[in-house]
Amino acid sequence: MSRPTRWSPCPCSAANCTPAPLGLSGREAERRLAVYGPNEVRPGARTSILRELLRQLVHPLALLLWAAAALAFTAGIDVLGWAIIAVVLVNAGFALVQEQQAEKAVETLARYLPAQAIVVRDGQAQQVPARDLVPGDLLVLEEGGRVPADARLTEGGIEADLSMLTGESAPVERVAGPGLEGVSLLQEPNLVFSGTTATEGQAQAIVFATGDHTELGRIAVLSQRTRREPSPLETQVKKIAWLIAAVAVALGAVFLVTGVAVGLPLTDSLMFAIGLLVANVPEGLLPTITLALAVGVRVLARQGAVIKRLSAVETLGSTNVICTDKTGTLTRNQMRLHTVWMPQDATRAGSGSADLVRDAALCTTVTRQGDGTLRGDPTEVALVEGAADHAVPVDLTERDAGRRVCFRFDPRLRRMSVIQHTDQSRRRVIVKGAPEAVLPLLAAGEPAEEAQDAADAIAKDGMRVLAVAVRELPPGTGPPAQRRQVEQELQLRGLVGLHDPPRPEVEAAVRRCHAAGLTVHVVTGDNGATAAAVARAVGIGVPNMQVVAQSEAIDDHELDHLLRKDSTEIIFARSSPETKLKVADALRAHGRIVAMTGDGVNDAPALHRAHIGVAMGRSGTDVAREASTMVLTDDNFATIVTAIESGRRVYDNVRKFIVYIFAHLTPEVVPFVVFALSAGTVPLPLTVLQILAIDLGTETLPALALGREHAEPGVMARPPRPSSQSVISKDMLVRSWGWLGSVSAVLVMTAFFYVLWRAGWQPGDDTGPGSPLHHAYLTATTATFAGIVTCQVGTAVAARTDHAALRDIGFFTNPLLLGGIAFELAFTAALVYAPPLQSLFGTAALPPDVVLLIAAFPPLVWGTDEFRRWARRRRHR
Repeated sequence: MSRPTRWSPCPCSAANCTPAPLGLSGREAERRLAVYGPNEVRPGARTSILRELLRQLVHPLALLLWAAAALAFTAGIDVLGWAIIAVVLVNAGFALVQEQQAEKAVETLARYLPAQAIVVRDGQAQQVPARDLVPGDLLVLEEGGRVPADARLTEGGIEADLSMLTGESAPVERVAGPGLEGVSLLQEPNLVFSGTTATEGQAQAIVFATGDHTELGRIAVLSQRTRREPSPLETQVKKIAWLIAAVAVALGAVFLVTGVAVGLPLTDSLMFAIGLLVANVPEGLLPTITLALAVGVRVLARQGAVIKRLSAVETLGSTNVICTDKTGTLTRNQMRLHTVWMPQDATRAGSGSADLVRDAALCTTVTRQGDGTLRGDPTEVALVEGAADHAVPVDLTERDAGRRVCFRFDPRLRRMSVIQHTDQSRRRVIVKGAPEAVLPLLAAGEPAEEAQDAADAIAKDGMRVLAVAVRELPPGTGPPAQRRQVEQELQLRGLVGLHDPPRPEVEAAVRRCHAAGLTVHVVTGDNGATAAAVARAVGIGVPNMQVVAQSEAIDDHELDHLLRKDSTEIIFARSSPETKLKVADALRAHGRIVAMTGDGVNDAPALHRAHIGVAMGRSGTDVAREASTMVLTDDNFATIVTAIESGRRVYDNVRKFIVYIFAHLTPEVVPFVVFALSAGTVPLPLTVLQILAIDLGTETLPALALGREHAEPGVMARPPRPSSQSVISKDMLVRSWGWLGSVSAVLVMTAFFYVLWRAGWQPGDDTGPGSPLHHAYLTATTATFAGIVTCQVGTAVAARTDHAALRDIGFFTNPLLLGGIAFELAFTAALVYAPPLQSLFGTAALPPDVVLLIAAFPPLVWGTDEFRRWARRRRHR
C-alpha cells in the first residue's frame, strides 16, 4: 500500500488541492490534530458572573427584601437592616449557583449525542468524532448529514442547505469540479462549509479548514453562546412573585398605618411592616424551580431522552397526542427478509428466488464499514443480508464499480432505480419500491393485478412489501439521462416481504398512554395493511382504528373530520414528510399538544411545528436532530412515554414544593397580625431575624428535595393537564395557606401562649429587656420559631403527595427529603441551644415539656392533611 499524499490546508487555493486517494494515515491525522487543534469553534464570551449576580439582585422578591432593609435602616434598626442585606446576597448567590448548575446540566448533554463524521483513513471508511477532523481528511458526505468542516468536493455531488451562512432558504447544488475565479468562497460550486447540511445526494470531500478557521468560526455572531430563555413555568412564577410582592407591600402599608392608629410606637409599627414583607417572600422559589427542571432533563437523558430545552420538560407533562413513525420506533428496526413471491410464469429467464433477492440487493446504497458491519437504511441492509442467506451474496465494491446510474430513493415516488452492469456485460435497469409505485411501470402483459393481491396478503401479516422489476437495455446504447426514461416498460421480478418485529416493551407503553388519556396516531410511509398489523400488535387503534391508505392525498377538511373523533386512532399510511406537517398543523388547530417523531431531512418542518419534536438519535439525520426538541438515543417509543411521565412528575413536584413554601407564610404572618390587632398588649411572637432563619436556613433543602420526588401513584392514570392551567391553582392556595398554614399557625401560637402563661404572663405585661418576664418571652418566641420549623417537617411529608396516601408512596422513598429534614432540625437546635447564636437570633433554650409539645406538631400537621386527602378520595369515589 502506497503512503497517502501529504496535504496541507490552503483555503485560498482549495480548488487546486489534491486529496490522498486512501485518506490520511492514522498517525498523520494525529500529528495534524496536534498542529491545528480540535475541530471546534470556541464559544463566545459568556455573560459575566457579576452581571448574572446583578440580575438575581433585582428580581421582584429581592426588591421586596431591599425595601424591608431600607425600612429597617429608616427605623434605626441597623442590625436588622444588615441582616436582611446579607440574606439578599446569600439568596442571590444560591440562586446563581443553581442556575449555573442548570446550564451545565443542559450543556453536558452533548456527551449523549457526540457529533460524528465519516472519513477515509488508512484506506478504510470509519466514523470519528467531528472534533478530531483535521485539514486533509477525506470526508464522506451523505444525505441528511451535517457537514463537520469546510471542505472541497472531490467526487459526487450534494444539495446543501447554506441558510445559516447565507440566509437563503433554498438548497444549493455543490458538485465536484474546478472552482470559479473571482467569486467568494460561499459561491464556489465545489465547496461545502461547517455547520451546513446535505439535504440530498452523496459525495466525498477534502477538508481544508477546521475549528476557528472555518466560515462558521469567522462569523463571530454565530459563535456567541445564546442565553437560556426562561421557561413558561418560570415566567408564570415570576408573575406570581410580582403579585406576592404587591400584596406584601400593600399589607405592610395597611398594617403600618393601623399600628400607628392604635397607638403603637413608630418603631414597633415599622418592625411589624418589615416582618410582613420578609414573611411574604418565598426566597427559594425561583432557584428551586430552575433546579427541578434541570434535574428532570438530566434524569431523562439517563433514560434515553435528551431534552434540548428546559421548558420542554414542562410541555411534556401536558402532551395529549403522540404521532409516531412505525419502523424503528414501534418496531425493533431489525428488518429481516422473510417472504419471497414470484409470478406463476415459470418461463421468464432467471426468475428464481435467488435472482430476485440478488437484484433487490443490487438496488441499494448500503456500505460496509471498516469493522465489516453494514451501514445504511435498515430495509436495504436486510436485502443485502437476505441475498447472503440465499447463497447469492453481493460484493458491495463490485456493485458500485458496475453501477452506471443511480436514482436514489425518493420518498414522494417511493422507489429507487439503478442501471447496473451484469455478469454478462449487459446493462440492466433494476427498480425496487412500494408495489403501488412500481407495478404501474410494468410493461403490458405483466401480472400487475396478481402481484398487487399478493402484496396485500403479505402486508396483512405485518410485513413491509417491496416490488422488484427489471429491464434489459439494448447493447451499444447510452444510459437514459432522465429518471422517467429509466423507470418504464419493466418486467416484474417479484415481491419481497421484510419483517420487523414490534419492540416487546411498546405494548405496555401504549397501554400506559391510553390509561393517561393520550391518543397515539401512526404516520408512516409504509403500506396501510402493514402499518395496521403492527399497530394492532402493540395495542394502537384498539378498539377504534381508522386507516388512511393514501394519506398524502387527504385534504384539510377530511383531516379535520378525522381528528375530531377523539376515541379513534388513525394510521396515516403512505405518508410523505408534508403529511406529517399537515397533521401537526391540524392537531395544533384543534388545541392538542403534539409530540411528533421523525428522522429524515424532510421531517424537519413537522418537528419544528410540533410542540415536542422527537428525533431519532440512532437512525435520524443531523437535520432532524437539529430541528427537534427531544432526541431519543434508543429510537424507542416507550422512551417517549417515559418522558411524558417524567414531564408530569416534574410539574407535579414544582407544585408540591410551592405548596410547601407557601404553607409556612401563614404561621409567619399570623404572629404579626396578633401583635398589631392586640395594639401591643401581646408581645411580638416572632422576630424578623427568626423569619430569615426559617426562610433561608430551614426551608431550602426540603424544598429542593421535593423537586426530586418520585412520580406519585396514578400519575399516568389521569388525563393530560390543560396547557392553560396555571402552576398555582385555587386548590393549592386553599391547601397551603388555608389548611396547612392555618393548622400550623394555630399550633405555633398555642406553643407561644403556653410558654408565656406558664410563666404567669397576662396581656399587657412588660416583657422587654430587664423585666421579670423577659426570659420567658425569649423562650416563647423560640417556641414559635421552633414550632414553625417542626410544622415545616409535617408540611414537607404531607406535600409529597397531592392525592395518594403516604403509605402508597412510602415514608423512606425520598432519602434526600429525610436528609433535608435532619439538616433543618440540626440547624434549629444550633440556633436554640448555641449561646453565640442565641444572642444573635434572640432565642433561649427550650425546656423538655415545650420540646415535647412542638415534637407533636409534625404528625398533627401531616395527619390533618392526610385526613383531608382521604376525605377527598372518598368523595371522588
